[in-house]
Amino acid sequence: MPYLDSNATTQVDPEVFEAMLPFLKEQYANPSASYRQARQVRKAIDIARQQVAALIDAEPEEIIFTSGGTEANNAAVFSALTLHYPNKTHLVTAKTEHSAVLEPAKRWMMEGQPVSFLNVSDDGQVNLNELGHCIIPNQTALLSIMWANNETGVIGPIAQAAGFAHENGALFHTDAVQAIGKVPVSVKKLPIDYLALSGHKFHAPKGIGALYVSKRVRFKPWMLGGGQENGRRSGTENVPFIIALGKAAELAMNHLSQGTSAAIATLRDTFEQTLLNAIPGSRVHGASAIRLGTTSNLYFPNIDAAGLLIMLDAKNIACSGGSACHTAQLHPSHVLEAMGVSAEDAQRSIRFSFSRFNTQDEVALGTQTVIECVKKMQELKGDNLVVQSTP
Repeated sequence: MPYLDSNATTQVDPEVFEAMLPFLKEQYANPSASYRQARQVRKAIDIARQQVAALIDAEPEEIIFTSGGTEANNAAVFSALTLHYPNKTHLVTAKTEHSAVLEPAKRWMMEGQPVSFLNVSDDGQVNLNELGHCIIPNQTALLSIMWANNETGVIGPIAQAAGFAHENGALFHTDAVQAIGKVPVSVKKLPIDYLALSGHKFHAPKGIGALYVSKRVRFKPWMLGGGQENGRRSGTENVPFIIALGKAAELAMNHLSQGTSAAIATLRDTFEQTLLNAIPGSRVHGASAIRLGTTSNLYFPNIDAAGLLIMLDAKNIACSGGSACHTAQLHPSHVLEAMGVSAEDAQRSIRFSFSRFNTQDEVALGTQTVIECVKKMQELKGDNLVVQSTP
């Protein structure tokens, strides 16, 4: 089964699975206890924190373990807006952000607070000129721009945006869920205040993530209780999954240094070019922008994405119509809409995404199957048009 939906979730690396198993069996002590077994578990958590910190070039004390990217993004946004600058309430973000940022922004608006949503160009890039007009000194508390878009793979202007935010007295947050483990990330080289990541996007299990909070800024926890995570996120630690996240981070660092990302990009590029050559009128959304090498969002003329997904599923091809968080909803992609894509064309677009577990043979099989299914659907559409036009 060609699995071409790694932006939705990645398979758990076997080494990650093996690393977490002892903490589901023998090493089950609560790390907050004082006896020897508990201290051993606490030490394992400390090592995992170091591994995650190393992946993004942070300090271990700047890492807070969370349940995933959604919690990390929400915690960062609401902390920045309600604590750090008590006299500033303005939030600036982009129309193409993930719902884990857009929904908190909408909630902030419902509470009567000012929010600005940046437009993007037709290749999905944030308009930096517009950013200059949206950030208001003495009013803007936070600028939030995602590192890489989950639907198109377009990489945001993080260095420029973060620098501009700080120049104007605002904090900077980035949803880096899709970027981590796929491109090098260093929070020491960029003025980033908050960064969210999620383990299941780079071969750890679902249900574990982390929030980087720079030691330059304060943080207001919204999970209150026993004071775990140094008082910043209460709740008994999800030890096996934290260990898994640490191991996944270590493996991701190794693969980044070995050039695995370039190999994945080559697979993706071959996949795209073959489809573009075989299907006249097809195109790649965001093709002119710098993109993750893992992501391809393709438009196919005269097809219906929902129907094509059913056909591909019947052929054991896993892919999606956009964000996995919205597959049950009927409205077109808000990302493609913000890029100026019509609702009709958005409903003719499919997202394919790749990982280091994809093989050349698997991708070749997926490519051929997509071509066959698209052409079959186009033929069926054409036949229906002929029938409908007959008196």
